[in-house]
This record gives sequence, C-alpha cells and structure tokens, in this order.
Amino acid sequence: MENQNDINFRRITRAIEYIYTHFREQPHLDRIASEVNLSPFHFQRMFSEWAGVGPKKFLQYITVEYAKKMLKEHNATLLDTTVETGLSGTSRLHDLFIHIEGMTPGEYKNGGENLMIHYRFAESPFGTILIASTPKGICHLAFADDKILGLDTLKENFPKADFRHKSESIHQHALSFFERNRKEFLPVKLHVKGTGFQLKIWEALLKIPKGHLSTYGEIAAFVRQPKASRAVGSAIGDNPVAFLIPCHRVILSSGIIGHYHWGNARKTAMIGWEAVQTTR
Repeated sequence: MENQNDINFRRITRAIEYIYTHFREQPHLDRIASEVNLSPFHFQRMFSEWAGVGPKKFLQYITVEYAKKMLKEHNATLLDTTVETGLSGTSRLHDLFIHIEGMTPGEYKNGGENLMIHYRFAESPFGTILIASTPKGICHLAFADDKILGLDTLKENFPKADFRHKSESIHQHALSFFERNRKEFLPVKLHVKGTGFQLKIWEALLKIPKGHLSTYGEIAAFVRQPKASRAVGSAIGDNPVAFLIPCHRVILSSGIIGHYHWGNARKTAMIGWEAVQTTR
C-alpha cells in the first residue's frame, strides 16, 4: 500500500513539473494548486513542509535562469574553484565525508559472489528509496517507486550475492544526508562496482558543492578528458548511489536540467531543495 510520503511527493513532483514547464509565466499559487487538485491553502502548507519555503520562492531556484546564473558566477570552473578553496568555512560540505572504495576485479566480475548484502527501504524527501550495503560500505541507493522492481534491480546488479532484509547503522548514517538543514554528517563509505574511469567520474561528482551545479563538459575537463563528454554522461548515468554521489548536480551547458535516471522532475526537485538549504 502506498504511503502518505510517496503520495505527497508525487503531488509535489507534479507541481514542480508544472512550475518548471511554465516558469516564464510565473504562475500564481492558485493555478499551481489546481494542477495537483489541492486547495491553495493545503498545497502551500504541504509544499512548505517539504521544501522549507513556499512554492513561489522555490520557483526561483529551479528555473533555467537560476541554473545559468549558478554556472556563470565562477570565472574558473566550479570544480576547480572547489578544489582550490578546499570548501573552507560555510562552504565546507558533506560530500567530502564520503569515501569511495571500488570493488576488486574479482568482485566486479563474479557478480558479488561471497558478498553479503543487507538492504532496507526508507523514506526520503524525494520518495521511497532502497538502500543496501556490504561490510565495506553502501553499495546501492536508488529511488524505488515500485519496491518489487527496485529489489529486482538490486539483485540483478549482484546476481550471485546473498541478500538479507536487515537495517544497518551505516544505512542510517547515509539517510542523514536527506535531513533538511543538517550541518554535521557522519562519515559514509561507499563500496561500488565500476571501471576505473567510472570511479574517477564519481569522485569528481563528489566535489560539486551542495546547492551548486556543473556541466558534463566541466566534469570531462576536470578528469582531463575534455573530448569525452559522451563517455562522462554514460558514467554519470551509471551512478549506483543516488543522491550521495550527486549526479543530479550535473546539467547541460545550456542550463537545461537534462536527463535523470530516476526522473527529471525528481532531479529538478533535488536541485531546488538543495539550493534552498544552502542559500537561506
């Protein structure tokens, strides 16, 4: 049975899709509320509880102009600026607390044989998620609008692993990254399977500050593969750990949001939600 959190987020994503499509018209609250079959009062309250600001304010964070503004604010690329400053002071972000450990070639080739994977479902501001871990760290985090399909996908990624529905402390550590306005984060280790190139791209994504955006071209330049934007896009799309490895912070150079594995409305919601947390 669908829980209330998923029902509310589905309404929010519908509203965000509408806002993003019609932002040039600056739609009023009544008009947006009618699109999700809610009264303006109830929609305002539900949206504010989710985002921490009202839909009118949120609109400012998710327009194409906002994305372009974020990208044009830096003379250097965003990633270069991040590395040079060390994310000091208020810009020090939780991404640096995440450490990636690639699976060994043997683990990569044998589909997780001899690996014990513990998993659980949990709620996030962006809908139900499936999170899983090995003894070395988080190996999977994905949005699971359909829990059965979500679990099937996890098992397809590790066809020879042993699975157990069990909550681990590392799961809770990872889930803390979804908490609004949280300042301190416990270290989280990631244990993911990928090629050397993919791991390099995912490590680059971790350097994009919360509330900021980068482009596929910038990521390619950062890993010294300036002509490999297409390969970079594929590696970003293969990210096995949603949100923690922030592939949602990469957009097209035109400022358009671009494709997202778990839905463009969800990607837009993440960008706006994070912008709200870092600019208020």
